[in-house]
Amino acid sequence: MAADSIAMQSPQDLGEDPQTDPSQTPPEVAPADEKADSLWRDFWYAFRGNKMAVVSLVLIGVLVVVAIVTALFPSVLPYDPYQQDLSASFQEPSLAHLCGTDQQGRDIFSRILVGTQVSLTVGLLAVSISLVVGVTLGAIAGYKGGVVDTIIMRCMDMMLAIPSILLAIAFMAALGKGIDKAVVAIGLVSIPEYARIVRSQILSVKENDYVAAARVIGDSDAAIIFRHVLPNVLPSIIVRATLGISGAILDCAALGFLGLGVQPPQAEWGDMLGRGRNFIFSAPYTMIFPGLAITITVLAFNLLGDGLRDAVDPKSRRR
Repeated sequence: MAADSIAMQSPQDLGEDPQTDPSQTPPEVAPADEKADSLWRDFWYAFRGNKMAVVSLVLIGVLVVVAIVTALFPSVLPYDPYQQDLSASFQEPSLAHLCGTDQQGRDIFSRILVGTQVSLTVGLLAVSISLVVGVTLGAIAGYKGGVVDTIIMRCMDMMLAIPSILLAIAFMAALGKGIDKAVVAIGLVSIPEYARIVRSQILSVKENDYVAAARVIGDSDAAIIFRHVLPNVLPSIIVRATLGISGAILDCAALGFLGLGVQPPQAEWGDMLGRGRNFIFSAPYTMIFPGLAITITVLAFNLLGDGLRDAVDPKSRRR
């Protein structure tokens, strides 16, 4: 009888809620903020696992701090990077001059520190120009397609057919010498790379359901491109931009080596390298230290770009 009375009791009498049956409870959906936090957490764990990328990020941070501090507080430099002292020409590296002096008696270490400002500024500004123009052209070409796509991409192909450094020299010949002209020239020659990357990415996402839904609710083409499409290709753009900074620094050094970039007495690594090549046997340190500065900086940005790529794309992560 006791068992029959228990069986006849309703779930409410037993203190149970029939709506809380675990088998009938719908699965909980994580909020969008939690999903975003999870993605960023996964990205950081993957990036942190790449020791070389972390070291490169720290090194780049140090270079940025050096550039800012030497620009705002030039008194922290050991010597005036522009002060000439012919009596101190070609002094070998020592405690007084860590990297020696050049043919005009200027401290090479101080000039390398000041040159950090030029290289990083040129890299960031040139990549900014390439990003704005290249991403816009690539987005229009990939989203519109047809004749618009053909015209834009054929122009990009013609630019890609010419080596970037030769094209930059051609622009410099038309624009004239100077670091500002070098920024424009380097930025222009890198546009096709960003345009092609963005176009290929947009071609793969523009037919997705969320793009079709945006069209149905009446969003303009510009709104769809910049609000719905580009955010989904942003990781690829960031990775390419990071690698593009190293390329811009190399191009700036190459133009400076040829005497087309910065003009005396401004300090820039490529210009220092070019002026020291005449003393490669008698005073090799005039080339070695500026060359090391270029090599280490470019390598740091390349390793950082590789680390970002591996963290963003799970398929490319090292196992």
